[in-house]
This record gives sequence, C-alpha cells and structure tokens, in this order.
Amino acid sequence: MDTLTPTRPDVEDRTDLSAIPPYKVILLDDPFTTMDFVIRILVGVFGKDPTTAARLMWEVHSQGASHVATLPLEQAELKQEQVHRAARTEGFPFRCVIETA
Repeated sequence: MDTLTPTRPDVEDRTDLSAIPPYKVILLDDPFTTMDFVIRILVGVFGKDPTTAARLMWEVHSQGASHVATLPLEQAELKQEQVHRAARTEGFPFRCVIETA
C-alpha cells in the first residue's frame, strides 16, 4: 500500500468518464485537397493504419464526409485544430467539423 496516498472511503470518486458526452470528428471533402494528404492526416493525427486510412479517405471523397473518430470534446477540438493547422501549412482548404454523437 502506498503510504503517501491515504485511502478515504468517505470521499466519493467524482471522475465518471461515462458522464462526458462523446463528440464525432467528421472530415469534409473538397475539390482541392489531395487524397495523399487526407491519408497522411488519418494516419498522423488520428492514428489509423494505412488500410483503414485509405478506406476512410475514399469515404470522404465519394460521400463528401466521413466520421473518423468519437472523442471527448477537448480531444476532438485538439484533433480539429491539428487538421486545420496541417491543411493551412500545406495550402489546402481541408476542414473537419465536430458534432455531438
């Protein structure tokens, strides 16, 4: 037992992750962003394997959008900023949106 961390049975643990509502991160198609860039975003930002990234990229391209992650709001906002920053850096208008799940 860790002597530095006393147990307090009278204190309720208020960290209930199930109470945090999930948010969907959705990538949006545009006529200028390359397929290669979208795959790099899916692998680099969202941690998808190359096969899954290629499938999701085709979904974005053919259907106009693809739900690529479900995350707590703060994490979804971070991913969105990473996508938008990378797109700006490479001169693409690529965007993603966040919706409640």
